[in-house]
Amino acid sequence: MYRLRGIRMRYGTRTVLAIDDLSIAAGRLYTLAGPNGAGKSTLLAILAFLSPPTEGEVYYAGARVDWARGSVRDRRLKVTLLHQSPYLFGGTVRANVAFGLKARGIAGDAQRRSVARALEAVGLGEFGDRKARELSGGEAQRVAMARALALEPEVLLLDEPLANIDRETAALLESVIASLPARGTTVVMTTHDPDHPARLNGASIVLEGGRVVRPSP
Repeated sequence: MYRLRGIRMRYGTRTVLAIDDLSIAAGRLYTLAGPNGAGKSTLLAILAFLSPPTEGEVYYAGARVDWARGSVRDRRLKVTLLHQSPYLFGGTVRANVAFGLKARGIAGDAQRRSVARALEAVGLGEFGDRKARELSGGEAQRVAMARALALEPEVLLLDEPLANIDRETAALLESVIASLPARGTTVVMTTHDPDHPARLNGASIVLEGGRVVRPSP
C-alpha cells in the first residue's frame, strides 16, 4: 500500500523523521510505537497526505505521490486519520457520522445504510438521535470511530485510539480494529501498549529519534 524511500522531515535545522526505506502492505494491521517525540505523529501526517516530506519519495498503491499536483487530494479521500482526541460537531450522533459521507456527495438511502452499519459496528446502533455533545468520553470515541468507518477508507490511521477511555470501550474498539484487515482495510495505529501487536494480530513498527529501529516483517 505504501513505500517510503529516503524520507526526511525537517523543521528548520532539526530532522524529526529519517526513514530510508519502509513498506506497508495492503490489508494488514501495523502498530506504530516509540517514545514521545519519536516521529509517530509526523509519519501519520505523511501517510495521510497532509504533510509532504522535506525529502524523499512516497509511493501509494504502486504510484509515486506527486505532492505538487491536485491528485494528492484524491488520495486523501482514500485515507482516514482519526486523532486521539477527535472533535465532534454539535447536533446528533447520526449527523456526526454522516458528515464525511455528505461531504463526498453520498446521500439518501446509501448514506443512511452506511451510518447504520458504522454505528452498529461500535455498539451504538440506538444512539443515532442522541446529542453528540452529551456523550461520555468513551461514547464520543466510539462515534468518532464510526464516523471513520462509515467512509470505508482503504487506509485507516489511528493516533492512540485506545488511550484515556474505559476498559469496556477499549476492548470493543480493539475488536473492531482487529477485524478491519479481513475486510481489506490497511490499519496503522500508534500505541504505547507493547501487547497490542500480539493482541491485534499485527506487525510492529518502532521509531526512535525519527528512525525505524524495528521494521515490520
